[in-house]
Parts: sequence; C-alpha cells; structure tokens
Amino acid sequence: MNKFLLTLLLFIASPVMAKTLTIYTYSSFASDWGPGPAIKQAFEEQCDCQLEWVALEDGVSILNRLRLEGKHTKADIILGLDNNLLETAKNTGLLAKHQQSPATVESLSLPGGWTDTTFLPYDYGYFSFIFNANKLSEPPHSFAELLERPELTLLYQDPRTSTPGQGLLLWVQKLYGDKAPDVWRNLAKRTVAVTKGWSESYGMFLKNEADLVLSYSSSPAYHIANEQQTQYQAARFNEGHYLQVEVAARLKNSSQPELAEQFMDFMLTADFQQHIASGNWMYPVIDIPLPDSFNDLIAPEPALSFSPEQVAKQRSAWLRQWLNAVTR
Repeated sequence: MNKFLLTLLLFIASPVMAKTLTIYTYSSFASDWGPGPAIKQAFEEQCDCQLEWVALEDGVSILNRLRLEGKHTKADIILGLDNNLLETAKNTGLLAKHQQSPATVESLSLPGGWTDTTFLPYDYGYFSFIFNANKLSEPPHSFAELLERPELTLLYQDPRTSTPGQGLLLWVQKLYGDKAPDVWRNLAKRTVAVTKGWSESYGMFLKNEADLVLSYSSSPAYHIANEQQTQYQAARFNEGHYLQVEVAARLKNSSQPELAEQFMDFMLTADFQQHIASGNWMYPVIDIPLPDSFNDLIAPEPALSFSPEQVAKQRSAWLRQWLNAVTR
C-alpha cells in the first residue's frame, strides 16, 4: 500500500475533533451542584462541540484573570460578571458586542430593563442577609435596625474579590453615602469573618458560626427544594435591597466567534434558563415558570443600584474607605 493511500485511510478512520468553546465562569456555577453541568449537556447536544468551563472563585476573579491574560486569554466567553463591573470590563478593550436585536434585549424580564450592547444578562437577584429562624427568632427589618443591634454577628465576603461582597459595599454606599465608614466600623465589631468568596462564608453560617450571612434573597429556595428546610430565611430590609444582574460577553479574540455567538443565543432560551432558578438559585431573565420553592420568598423592594459608570469611577475610593474603616 502506498504512503498516500495509507495516510488517506488513517484520516478517514480518525474521528474529527469537535470544536471547543471555552467559558470562564465562577466555581459555584460550574460545580456539580450548580447549573453548569446541565447547561453544558444541553448546549453540546445542539452545537456539535465541546463546552469547557474554566471555574474561578468569583466574578471579580474572572475580571482579574481576564486583565492578566489580555489578548492571550483562552476564553471565548466570560460568564459571571455583574452589572457593577460592566464599565471596568469594557475598558479592557477585550470584549466584542453581542449580536442580539434591540427587540430581543428589550423583551428580557428584569428590573429596570436592559440596553447594553456588549453584555447579555442571564439572571438576576438581590443581596440579602440570611438567618436561621430556629436560632434567631427576630431578625433585623432594616439596615438601620441591624446597626442598632450590636449583639448580632455576621459573615460577608471581601468586596475586592467577591461580587456579593462588592454588592454589600455598594448597598452600604447607596444607603449611607459619606457616613459609610461609620457603618463599616459598626459592623466590624461583630463581623466573624470576611471571606474571599461566598461558599466559604455560607458554609461557616451553616455551621452556626454567625447569626447572619450575606447572600441572596432567593437563597432560601435552595434549602426548601433540596433539603425541605424552611428555617433559612432572608431578612427583608425596608430601605430596599441592592440588585445584581449577572452577565456574559464574547471575547474579541475568540478562536470560536460563531460558536460563542451561538451560545449567547442559547443563553436566552428555555433550554438554558430553566436551569437558573433551580440550579443557580437566581431569577431567570425570560418569562418561565419558577419552582414552588420560590413562592414564599421575600419581595426585596425597592431595588437599589448605581450605574456601571458610577461604580467604575468610585469603586477604588469606596474600597479604600472600607479597608481603612475595618482595619482600624
């Protein structure tokens, strides 16, 4: 057999390597108990490709990794930044605009609507303090009351490394402005720990190491659905709760631009969105039935927020203010 024919036969017999779409996301999304595995399976059934999750600690970690790698990043998509990091992420110059029509974007179901041409939202939620009603019979009903009850201990996440931690930073800033340092000093006196990420602090809370932990108003749905436990509840604060919208974006230097855009399309379908409420324990951005575990959650109104531009401009100063207050 001549060499040409042998090479041809080997080529025909070899399986064609599937294209790989690489997505940077946060660890809880990609974990076995998160929505990542089901979303991966559903997308691979449609795309004739391999989807690879690269799991990082948090949304802030995703942005930090992207800035470090620059144009040499292997990511085709980043998924897990939030509305408070949009402007900072855009300023890297590494992101491409999505190709969704204005009508599609305007039809999304989330507070305040959506108009951004680079980032697409895939879920949203509200930051809240979670408590165990079997341990704490009377939770605080406002931020003001929390500050007036020094006996209450709490856990939260570092705003430099965690999007929930950053959410608390912005929540305090929104409510108290120039008086924010006084709030941080008050909370520092009974803060058990400021953890790098959400998983660590929530795990400590479940071990009864604090009365309150910073999480989401929808977190109790997990315990209701998976553990049939109703004692974990969100404290409703009458001043309002800070809104988080989680987003995804394509990379300009993606090696799979068409596949990346196909995933962005897929992200707004029921095949993706059905896994958000019961996997990520957040609210989906399209009209889709919610699990029964969401029926009795608090109504975290009003929704509080800063614009991405305001956050990008003030974030460094607010972080320094927080750090100075809690380390004195």
